Amino acid sequence: MQETHRYTLDDLLTLMQVLRDPQQGCPWDVAQHWHSIVPHTIEEAHEVADAIERRAFDELPGELGDLLFQILYYAQFGREEGRFDFHDIVHVLTTKMIARHPHVFPDGHLDSRRQGIPAADVDTSEVGQRWERRKAEERDARAATSFLDDIPLALPALTRAGKLSSRASRAGFDWPDHRGALEKVREELGELEVEIDAGHQENMSAELGDLLFAVVNLARHLNIDPEQALRGTGKRFESRFRHVESAVRASGQAIESTEIDCLERYWQDAKRIERES
Repeated sequence: MQETHRYTLDDLLTLMQVLRDPQQGCPWDVAQHWHSIVPHTIEEAHEVADAIERRAFDELPGELGDLLFQILYYAQFGREEGRFDFHDIVHVLTTKMIARHPHVFPDGHLDSRRQGIPAADVDTSEVGQRWERRKAEERDARAATSFLDDIPLALPALTRAGKLSSRASRAGFDWPDHRGALEKVREELGELEVEIDAGHQENMSAELGDLLFAVVNLARHLNIDPEQALRGTGKRFESRFRHVESAVRASGQAIESTEIDCLERYWQDAKRIERES
């Protein structure tokens, strides 16, 4: 059937207002508040990342829509409390991005354009430095007292660790190259082994955290996103383990009663198949 009408952003804003209407809206939507929506926002962001990782681009409009809908909740909460509305979000974002991209908008407004230099010829290192300077100026304007201010506590732990180490690096607190970061991983692993041998549970937890942080720091030096790297490992583990399960079933056994040496052979088979494919 031919589509005769396409909804607009204004229609979506109207939809949210109706859903939140105490008389005519949806009881579930009316009951929501700032904090109740946060877990859904995080979940929807992860679902967007998952669709991209799987290259499920046919699913992406729906997943991005679900994430956008979370922003509409916050905009509606702000509107109801007289704090801000969706148009304020758009204005603040656009203003901030124009200010952070003087190499694109040289006159500081949306209609201005860089002349004569293709994007491919712009010095990306200079762009990155300018971006960080602008963000630092914004932190100063908010009376920030530390390089580590405004890093959200609610971020996934690996992502937050990466941001913490990156901010510290900008302050000059960093290894000169990846070799120092790699040696730190070895050092933290040794300290963990000492606590494991001593049987100190609380110290083991602290040292394990230090090891994970050191690995994240190494990932930054190698220009690897630790979240993506770990998701990739999880995907490979799942595929290999499913192969092991299938092989065990084909042998007529239960995985719980199969010898570990046999499981390891199936695991290595899975890795070989993975490499060959």
